[in-house]
Amino acid sequence: MVSSYPVQFEVDFPSRPLDRLSTAFRFIVAIPIVILLTMLSGEAFRDGNNETNTLVIGGAAVFLPLVLMIVFRQKYPRWWFDWNLNLLRFSSRVTAYLALLDDRYPSTDEDQAVHLDFPYPDARQLNRWLPLVKWFLAIPHYLVLFFLGLAAVIAVIAAWFAILFTATYPRGLFDFVVGVLRWSNRVNGYAFALVTDQYPPFSLR
Repeated sequence: MVSSYPVQFEVDFPSRPLDRLSTAFRFIVAIPIVILLTMLSGEAFRDGNNETNTLVIGGAAVFLPLVLMIVFRQKYPRWWFDWNLNLLRFSSRVTAYLALLDDRYPSTDEDQAVHLDFPYPDARQLNRWLPLVKWFLAIPHYLVLFFLGLAAVIAVIAAWFAILFTATYPRGLFDFVVGVLRWSNRVNGYAFALVTDQYPPFSLR
């Protein structure tokens, strides 16, 4: 890994030619797995009467209780940690697939070429009050990531054309997109998974 920050993220650069056909229709073939991830993440859907029904499973359901658990009990249940880690891993695989970084369909349980890890924290060593404000302290990162995200979208579009013609993801574009995802995962680990009190660096590496 390239950093000493507790949240580690890397994607293996493909050493083989990427599949042009699946790349061409990536956003179509990815629809089923995106729907699955959306359901697990607790996103909202609208029914025929335009009433919003929010699924209360996934990350949306465990964040606030986790904040309360750390603040009042100084505990981080292991199953909560395992859920957050594996949900973020799955999300990262889907995102990497959409970003054309890997042409293998995202697995629900295997790492494949996408590697995300962070250590199980000792809640007694965490600042019990920081979870109340971490999301706020991370606002500068959100602003930077907004513009980096726009640049990453442009990079993915350029890579889409490159793969269609050469079956290769340009290494510079690959490293940039992976860097943006790494930065985003660090912020998620700090502000929402609450696995570290160490403020994320403003760095793609």
